[in-house]
Amino acid sequence: MSFYTQKSTGKRCVTLSFLCYKQCGPLNCILSSWLFCVVMCFFLLAVAYLLVFHVCFVMFSWTYWKSIFTPPATPCKKFQLSYSDKQRYEMEERPDAQKQVLVEIAKKLPIFTRAQSGAIRFCDRCQVLKPDRCHHCSVCETCVLKMDHHCPWVNNCVGFSNYKFFLLFLSYSMLYCIFIAATVFKYFLKFWVGELPNGPAKFHVLFLMFVALMFFVSLMFLFGYHCWLVAKNRSTLEAFSAPVFVGGPDRNGFNVGIRKNLQQVFGEERRLWFIPVVTSQGNGHYFPLKNRTSESHNPLLANEDMWDESDDGSEEGSLVEDQDPSVTIEMEE
Repeated sequence: MSFYTQKSTGKRCVTLSFLCYKQCGPLNCILSSWLFCVVMCFFLLAVAYLLVFHVCFVMFSWTYWKSIFTPPATPCKKFQLSYSDKQRYEMEERPDAQKQVLVEIAKKLPIFTRAQSGAIRFCDRCQVLKPDRCHHCSVCETCVLKMDHHCPWVNNCVGFSNYKFFLLFLSYSMLYCIFIAATVFKYFLKFWVGELPNGPAKFHVLFLMFVALMFFVSLMFLFGYHCWLVAKNRSTLEAFSAPVFVGGPDRNGFNVGIRKNLQQVFGEERRLWFIPVVTSQGNGHYFPLKNRTSESHNPLLANEDMWDESDDGSEEGSLVEDQDPSVTIEMEE
């Protein structure tokens, strides 16, 4: 209860006490004033509970909705094989010759990671060259940009397009469970000491308490793990299998510092961090590297016009910013 609310309530109690004192006597005046203050306190407390509950519920539902119905981002047409490149690739019978065809195509793209064998990562099912941190999901049957994992609880792939929503969903789920457990805890203690009257309500109290605590503990470990991944700029897949670069595997290949790692997921506007709207940097095709020497070996950064100009002569969104490649790329419309 705020100071102004208490002050306003106190004035009402004084006024009521003065009127009761003149009409009903001192004893009835004291009892009436005390009863009025108690009712007002319970009313304001109930309003506060309802406000906090509905805020938690709305944010929980909003982030859950966004995690489910945000489609996973897939590679753009630039990473798909053209008709002529596809013919060249299929006409080559030797695996080494096919790898060389993919290497020539990849020189025009911002691709720095490799397969375990050192070859360019290529998806035979989607017929695309995989951008960095992109993986094929066998459940969604498509390649997903910056794929983290396929989550059965949201029935969707968690990746570049909805990773922020997934993290907010975990955080608001924890707050929701904490609020429910905190408001039920008083009645749980009454049940434990035998002061709670017999009836169906006692079983509801037990159910709410244990379910809220159970989900809170589970979500706490999962949320803590993903916070660690964000701080290290890794996905769940990269935590189990380090991304391979030209110089070999490196788990910290995309780690550019905690502040920049957070900005890649949540954006630069901190006031929008806790709202489930799109604020993530880039478009999922290119990510700045910790070791910048790897970028200098890619002809794309030496001549970015190769990427900016499309095959039909029209200009599309650039995957790498011209001014500062350490900052992630512009959003592609």
